Amino acid sequence: MSLSGRRASVDAERPLLLQFDDNQLVPMLFGRHDENLARLEEHLGVTLVSRGNRIAVSGESEAVERAGRALRALWERLQRGLEVSPAEVDAAARLSAAPGGDPSNDIGIAAVPTAESDEAVIRTRKRTITARSPGQRTYLEALRRHELVFAIGPAGTGKTYLAVAMAVDCLLQGSVDRIILSRPAVEAGERLGFLPGDLKEKVDPYLRPLYDALFDLLPAEQVERRMAAHEIEIAPLAFMRGRTLSNAFVILDEAQNTTPVQMKMFLTRMGEHSRMAVTGDMTQIDLPSGTPSGLRDAAGLLAGLKGVSFVQFTDQDVVRHNLVTRIVQAYQARDAGDPQNEGDLFDRELKP
Repeated sequence: MSLSGRRASVDAERPLLLQFDDNQLVPMLFGRHDENLARLEEHLGVTLVSRGNRIAVSGESEAVERAGRALRALWERLQRGLEVSPAEVDAAARLSAAPGGDPSNDIGIAAVPTAESDEAVIRTRKRTITARSPGQRTYLEALRRHELVFAIGPAGTGKTYLAVAMAVDCLLQGSVDRIILSRPAVEAGERLGFLPGDLKEKVDPYLRPLYDALFDLLPAEQVERRMAAHEIEIAPLAFMRGRTLSNAFVILDEAQNTTPVQMKMFLTRMGEHSRMAVTGDMTQIDLPSGTPSGLRDAAGLLAGLKGVSFVQFTDQDVVRHNLVTRIVQAYQARDAGDPQNEGDLFDRELKP
């Protein structure tokens, strides 16, 4: 990449000037009708003016630097042959808050730490997944480095999807022989019998998000073939009792709806050469009133244990529709002053 520019003074009077030398990639960077530049303006509060293959970035000093980092990261993606979609533009804006790289580069700004590093990229049969927020980058690195990873945070942060993607990557690379995905069927409880159909049909509605992630990552025929060969298994948490899960990548989703006894049962299923990911949102507990959450209990008991990693997501890591971020923030603002709020209590437990 040849990305040049100058920054005599990054302030409102003297904009940052950037120039890109590949005229075939420039339209993809700017987006149709400059829509990518408009998204960066909205996210970062800057003004971007394009002329030919040049961009002038104006605004507050910190915002200008973030915009420069975001544009450079997007340009590097294009040069690697990766797409720059609206979602990737949003991700670059979020990641621009964490400067890295050589601060003395030719445009006078620090580059965004690339999301395409070995630890922060997942390649499956259907797509390449990269981190879209600082929390996601930390999560992907933790999944590669640790045998047991807990991911806790609000909806829309990619906790489950990234865990399934990492499991698929490990299966395709041959580092595990099978994937086991599980969820507690809390709503059904012990009353599965009243639902129509056989046992699989009774529990499938509670496991559907896991199926959705799999079919998004692998061709449908491969998912079905691997499930038939028991290389991929999706089952309610109750089915884990008494098993030893070796050479497997095991994921427990919606873990906030486990009891301490269920959580202990699940964690002690780990066999040799296995990895586990446990995901949950402590603000969405569906357990009966007064029943303690196994996820909260494990966080207090296992934090700091060798081989175990806890990743805490925040509303800044929400990668769904922008409105989801605002919804999460609204609920957090309402509950901020309530000492009984589950999310607040959990956050305090994780802090040293």
